[in-house]
Order: sequence, then C-alpha cells, then structure tokens
Amino acid sequence: MTTMTTTHPNSRQFGKIAVFCGSSIGKNNAYTAPTIALGEAMAKRGISLVYGGGNVGLMGVIAETVYKGHECREDAVIGVIPDYLADSEVSGALVGESIVVGDMHSRKAKMFELADAFIAIPGGLGTLDETIEIATWQQLGLHTKPVGLLNVNGFFDKFIEFLDHAMDQEFIRPPSRGIILEDSDPEALIDKLAAYVAPRSVVELAREGSLDPNVRG
Repeated sequence: MTTMTTTHPNSRQFGKIAVFCGSSIGKNNAYTAPTIALGEAMAKRGISLVYGGGNVGLMGVIAETVYKGHECREDAVIGVIPDYLADSEVSGALVGESIVVGDMHSRKAKMFELADAFIAIPGGLGTLDETIEIATWQQLGLHTKPVGLLNVNGFFDKFIEFLDHAMDQEFIRPPSRGIILEDSDPEALIDKLAAYVAPRSVVELAREGSLDPNVRG
C-alpha cells in the first residue's frame, strides 16, 4: 500500500501529530474503532505519530494503526517513554522508534519538540494532564501549535462543559477557550487543526496593557 498525502487548500500540513491517550482500552471496546479511524486518517495524509510509547491500551492501537498505515516504516511512529516505564511488563512491546527519557517532564518536552499538532483521544489523568498543559503553554505564548479533542462517544462532553463553564465564570477568556478544538470525526478534526490560527498570548496582551485585569486566563 502506498501512503498518500491529502492536501487541503489554505491550511498547514503536518509532518507529525502527537496523540495523547489512555494506556487502557476503555469500557466495552467503544473507543478502539475511533482510534483506528484516527490512525488511518493520519497515515492517509502522510502524518507520522508521536506518542507516549509502548503498545498497551489505546496507545497501542494508535501506534500499530499508524505503523501499519505507513507500511511498517520505523520513523512513522515515535514513542517517547520515561526509562522507568520502558519495561515490557509495564508498557508492552515498543512500536517504531523509541526515545527513552529520564522523567515525565522530559517526555512532555520531547513530544512537544517533535510534534506539529496535538490530539487528545479518550484516556485518564495523564491524557488530561498533557492536554491541559500543552494548551496552557499556548495560552502563555510558548507555541502556536494546534490542540484538539477527538470527542468520540461523547467522552469529552463533561470536560468541554467545564471549559465553557470556566469561560462563562470569567476564568478563561474566549480566545483562550478557543485554543482547544474538538470534533467527533478524525478527518474533520485534522482539518480544523490545519486551519487553526492561534490567538495572541495573555503575556503579550498583559505587557502592552490590553489584558482585562479581571479576566487574565
């Protein structure tokens, strides 16, 4: 199978997307098929994967799908994993290329360095931690890379509701709320990420005196 890249006019092209996701499969296997669909969409567009390493849970599903979609090319899947999680008993077999780092902070920094965009799919505390941190870095002006949620089976509905509530209560400004995109369809989500334009950072606005002192998020 030849990997094809789909071109979308007036949008950026991604070489690598980091996917944040669970090391569990989730209830009733409801999240496996959407994860496969995301991996297939990435491979079809010639997009490589950056992820947390290993082959357990949805992490394994996305890695194996992208790897096979790129005809098992090693550099199409890059797993970044802390040394204390690299044992096969913990994370399973490694897929594609692996970068072993010293700690969780180094893992996030390396994934950020390698990726052109970020997608969160269903997961737990680690997935939420990574997603919120990468969005916060953009809010502060540390990057302009797009961030999205693949909201399959309504998994992120309550999280989206929380973000909207925090905006309504003036802890998050509307431009900052707009940093985290969402869609239930992988192809549509990638298109949204490709068309995304980052807002001006709260740091830049504060320095020029145009940030509302009561709504700084």
